[in-house]
Amino acid sequence: MHCPFCNAEDTKVIDSRLVADGCQVRRRRECITCSERFTTYEGAELVMPRLIKRDGSREPFDEDKLRAGLQRALEKRPVSTEQIEEAVNRIKQRLRSTGEREVKSLALGEEVMGALKDLDEVAYIRFASVYRQFQDLDQFREEIERLEKVPHGSLTRDK
Repeated sequence: MHCPFCNAEDTKVIDSRLVADGCQVRRRRECITCSERFTTYEGAELVMPRLIKRDGSREPFDEDKLRAGLQRALEKRPVSTEQIEEAVNRIKQRLRSTGEREVKSLALGEEVMGALKDLDEVAYIRFASVYRQFQDLDQFREEIERLEKVPHGSLTRDK
């Protein structure tokens, strides 16, 4: 690896550690030429499936769009950035674990709703109202009543 300080080609690894629940390797490196130290992260590059939209069009999975949707639903709610990142990683893992090259965007939406249901019920209702295109208060009431029927702490995902 090239040194980011002097651009020398020869660096050595001083220390390696697993981070991010074992999904990445953190390496401390030292430049042989200028003796500067820096850190690199190594992780597997896994291909995410493409999304098949409701209209039949296809688009690449966009992690930033997923994160933004979660953050929008969770705005001003007591959920930490770390919890959001964990949810993003779980959703990505579930999509990858399908083994499919393409996944319907509806499946992604259901994964997001399941994650929000686990994180914050108010955010879940916010997201569901837009995602399922609620037209009136009765639809909100029905969804809230459905939530109330599930014992707290044992929320399951609807498929």
